[in-house]
Amino acid sequence: MKRISKEVQIAIVAIVGIVVLYAGLQFLKGLSLYSNDDTYYVSFNDISGLSPSCAVYANGFRIGVVKDIKFSYGADDSDIIAELGVDKRMQIPTGSKAEIESDMLGNVKLNIVLAPNSGQKMAPGDTICGNQEAGLMGKVGAMLPTIEKILPKLDSILANINALTADPALANSLHNINRITDDLTVTTKQLNTLMAGVNARVPSMMAKADATLDNTQKLTANLNTIDVAATMAKVNSTLDNVEELTSSLANKEGTIGLLLRDPSLYWNLANTMRDADSLMIDLKAHPKRYVHFSIFGKKDK
Repeated sequence: MKRISKEVQIAIVAIVGIVVLYAGLQFLKGLSLYSNDDTYYVSFNDISGLSPSCAVYANGFRIGVVKDIKFSYGADDSDIIAELGVDKRMQIPTGSKAEIESDMLGNVKLNIVLAPNSGQKMAPGDTICGNQEAGLMGKVGAMLPTIEKILPKLDSILANINALTADPALANSLHNINRITDDLTVTTKQLNTLMAGVNARVPSMMAKADATLDNTQKLTANLNTIDVAATMAKVNSTLDNVEELTSSLANKEGTIGLLLRDPSLYWNLANTMRDADSLMIDLKAHPKRYVHFSIFGKKDK
């Protein structure tokens, strides 16, 4: 068998290396060597940031890649044409549009906004109308004039906040708030302790309440057993006796009536009591006048 010369071996290795390098570059670009994608074109007036190998999306789903970008030199409108490789399974409705979008990190992608399904599909090789979407960075750029107007107000607000925070009164107020918070904490603990005591006494209170209700029920039962008619008859009899007593007191013929109604009996009784009182006073002052007592039987003169 004839050996291969070193020159041929070197050439084969070089060719294989070139093929592998080309395939790797295509892979990194998102392109496939054996791709069977359909080709579509998109026309732009401005492709800021768009480049070959940028991803192509449809409603957020990746469907292909940008293969090439060409400038139409000498044309009246001077459009820029982007060549897209789109998956054959993707059917693009007629009237769809392509937009260039970018995020805050500078990543650029091409998004195809699918038109409502009208039943008509674009054929491979057709040109899609494209425009540049502002994207997040574009929206931020559009907001810059408004932000510039707001900045002086923000500076004034920050200056007022700094002045407020530097005011000693604010520190005193915060200190007072801390004290109030501490007092509320202590009060809450005391209230919790009080409620715990109340909760502990609730069972005994409920037991007493139950006992009181039982006694009330017993009293009600006893009242139901009382003969109200007989009791009222006794009350009426007692009232009749009281009425008879008051009548006898009002009558002058009775002893008690005479005592209460006859003035002479009152004055005689009063005089008797006065004489008895005088007698007792004289007895205390001169007891020997009324009592004579001697061991030897002598009499006082």
